[in-house]
Amino acid sequence: MALSDVYWDHQIPLPKLAPVQAKVTVALVALLCFINSYDGEFVFDDSEAIVNNKVCFLFLLSDRDDRFSVRWVVVSLSLCAAAMLCKEQGITVLGVNAAFDVLLICNVNVYELSQRLLLRKNPLDILRTGLPTRLALMGLGGLSMLYARWRIMGTGPPAFTEVDNPASFAENIFLRIVNYNYYYSLNAWLLLCPWWLCFDWSMGCVPLIKSATDWRMAWLLLLWCVLIGLISQALCSQDSQRRRTLTLGLVLLVVPFLPACNIFFRVGFVVAERVLYLSSAGYCLLLAYSMGHCCCRWSKYRKPLGVSMLALLCVYVARCALRSHQWRSEQSLFTSALSVCPLNAKVHYNVGKNLADRGNSTAAIAYYREAVRLHPTYVHAMNNLGNIRKERNELIEAEQLLSKAVSIQPDFAAAWMNLGIVQNSLQKFEEAEQSYWNAIRFRNKYPDCYYNLGRLYADLNRHIDALNAWRNATVLKPDHSLAWNNMVILLDNTGNLGQAELIGREALRLLPNDHTIMFSLANVLGKSQKYKESEGFFLHALRISPNSASCHGNLAVLYHRWGKLELARKHYELSLKLDPEAPGTRDNYNMLRRKLDQLKHPTP
Repeated sequence: MALSDVYWDHQIPLPKLAPVQAKVTVALVALLCFINSYDGEFVFDDSEAIVNNKVCFLFLLSDRDDRFSVRWVVVSLSLCAAAMLCKEQGITVLGVNAAFDVLLICNVNVYELSQRLLLRKNPLDILRTGLPTRLALMGLGGLSMLYARWRIMGTGPPAFTEVDNPASFAENIFLRIVNYNYYYSLNAWLLLCPWWLCFDWSMGCVPLIKSATDWRMAWLLLLWCVLIGLISQALCSQDSQRRRTLTLGLVLLVVPFLPACNIFFRVGFVVAERVLYLSSAGYCLLLAYSMGHCCCRWSKYRKPLGVSMLALLCVYVARCALRSHQWRSEQSLFTSALSVCPLNAKVHYNVGKNLADRGNSTAAIAYYREAVRLHPTYVHAMNNLGNIRKERNELIEAEQLLSKAVSIQPDFAAAWMNLGIVQNSLQKFEEAEQSYWNAIRFRNKYPDCYYNLGRLYADLNRHIDALNAWRNATVLKPDHSLAWNNMVILLDNTGNLGQAELIGREALRLLPNDHTIMFSLANVLGKSQKYKESEGFFLHALRISPNSASCHGNLAVLYHRWGKLELARKHYELSLKLDPEAPGTRDNYNMLRRKLDQLKHPTP
């Protein structure tokens, strides 16, 4: 068989399917991947893959048709817009669709077309297919979506820091270009050998190339030698089938990667698995064509080549299954990155945060410390480590860590608030107040900070200021239960029972099932001698939280005052059963028992 008759994978000794069966098989596999992408407790930035799976799924089901079809163009634009809502890479689907239209649906020979245009010959046969109209529609739609995305982003590029993409901040333009190309070679290597995978490659995970004598320069040269060879074959080969196949493969390989190449705008990452999802289709096409070419040229080695191809597929499937398993939870995803990028501070930070969220703060401290050691200005790691120290009442170290964090990043509002909490615990009230106001200055809508500021004012007996701070918290966050509850308690303690009742009822209109506010309001109503209404709120709170010792104890006090002594005894006993050390409950219970004894055995 002549070499020019090779058609993608016809020469590969693998099972062959009819066109309809092949489409159904691929569609079912795509649908299975799409459904599986929703499974698992954790999804980390993979919405782009889900949406693009939808695009590819519908794209594979469409039939070849030389007639002009507005319907499929509109569907393609709609799905592209949906993809762009998740990730900007979704716009590349239009480029892939355009290449598919040109090379396969309209069967255009790019080489001959370029020759016609250079010789100023009119390509009427292409115009009759409706291809220019479809390309114009996709181009107009793509420009519209780019403009919309630009407006949504605030008519400016997003801001990134040096740790996100170090090459973009290199002073020398030559170093930028060299390191960008090294990133391209890393992505190419991950396509060929997807073993060295990590969820984040920032913070020194890939050291910069700073010298022409760096041995990694060899990877750049190898990458461009391969690309130039493929491009020359795609443009200049005498075999038209080879040109079309290689051109489509290169388009599928390169076009989806363009948004991540730092050419049009600076991106916020070094390497990311998600930008290779669509590019892997081009790699698979080129691999299949290369295998078919080898089987045609060395026909006597077809069986070994087929076995090697099958073995490669099995390795890829196993790696895919392993990586998918790692993505099913934060713990497995973050810990898998430790062996790939041990110098990445963000990896250690995320492992520590996951451990802290699961209650293992002791182990989390070690990872936070390592993150700060690797990246001494990592303020988020300092903030989280300071919080753990604060919870362990190690306030001096917590204050040092948080003070350093805000000195490095003065607009870090969360660190200012946490520093204020620590300073309040250390009774440095003036410093704490200033820290709270700094946090509010850098984040205007910060209800938790207003809540903590109110607690500071309450400790200083500045009751009006405390109420104003808590009111600000509830204005910014109407369901801020703690702020509402503290207002009721403070007004209750200061004897403003009427105002406390009004605040409590207002809070319950917004939070009708909050048992803590019901408890506080019931106490206010009991002091106002509104026993029946107070009883109702206590019982409602107990239906929501039946094991609340304090609620049983205060309901017992209400019944004690009300004269319902048997009910009082019942709830005193329930309270003591739940919390035998409850302050005051044992004394009140003993008083009740003495009173009951006096009623049973009156003094003659």
